[in-house]
Amino acid sequence: MTDSAEYTPPKVWTWNKPSGGHFASINRPIAGATHDKELPVGQHPLQLYSLATPNGQKVTILLEELLALGHTGAEYDAWLIKIGDGDQFGSGFVQVNPNSKIPALLDRSGPEPVRVFESGAILLYLAEKFGAFLPSDHAGRTECLNWLFWQMGSAPYLGGGFGHFYTYAPIKIEYAIDRFAMETKRQLDVLDRRLAESAYLAGDSYSIADIAVFPWYGGLVKGWIYGDAATFLSAHEYKHVLRWADAIKDRPAVQRGRMVNRAFGDPASQLHERHAASDFDTKTQDKLAAQ
Repeated sequence: MTDSAEYTPPKVWTWNKPSGGHFASINRPIAGATHDKELPVGQHPLQLYSLATPNGQKVTILLEELLALGHTGAEYDAWLIKIGDGDQFGSGFVQVNPNSKIPALLDRSGPEPVRVFESGAILLYLAEKFGAFLPSDHAGRTECLNWLFWQMGSAPYLGGGFGHFYTYAPIKIEYAIDRFAMETKRQLDVLDRRLAESAYLAGDSYSIADIAVFPWYGGLVKGWIYGDAATFLSAHEYKHVLRWADAIKDRPAVQRGRMVNRAFGDPASQLHERHAASDFDTKTQDKLAAQ
């Protein structure tokens, strides 16, 4: 084993030191706002406050897909929330999402604003609002929701478990990495077996189930998240997941959605804020730097 000295938990846990690791500066055992800060509001009914993590990409991909279908009511303002700076603990953000996690959506199209938080809830809300990317028949809808909620329940093992201990933890703990690598590979096998018998997760049609799963597991097998994790987990073995991921990544709306609220990587792929379709051509970071 490569673990540090064995840890004996106290009888009662107390928060008396930083947890260490990549997110130590924002981790705390209590909820609520840490500072007063109102959220900006743009011209469109849909106001999104987010960052292009896998969870954030789900919503921007769906919004771009809805716009590509001609749903003009899906026009939106996307505002960048810098979670490393603690923007999610501002008073305005906490009013929209008391859990202080991105993404958070405010729908101002009705007489009273409607807040929607948790990425799966936002996908379902938008799919129902616009009648798209959610099968209308009972069996198809149920299968879609099966996989949507599978992703919501499984991603913590991939992100908070494997991703944390493999990439972000201040020390490498063999037991933790082995535990979550095993579970992540099991989940990839679940997906691979499903996609061996079906073009998409809910059946023959692309749906919010695929949109939810793609940024996490598609991103993993394509080598987009957690460094060399794709090699470490032998992602090439999951040929059906790779086929599915390749089909989705080539969709123009997916490519646009992955850019929105992106604050890392190639400047040409970063659109910190999105307020109009033309922003993709004029307001990426490389374009702004050249002005």
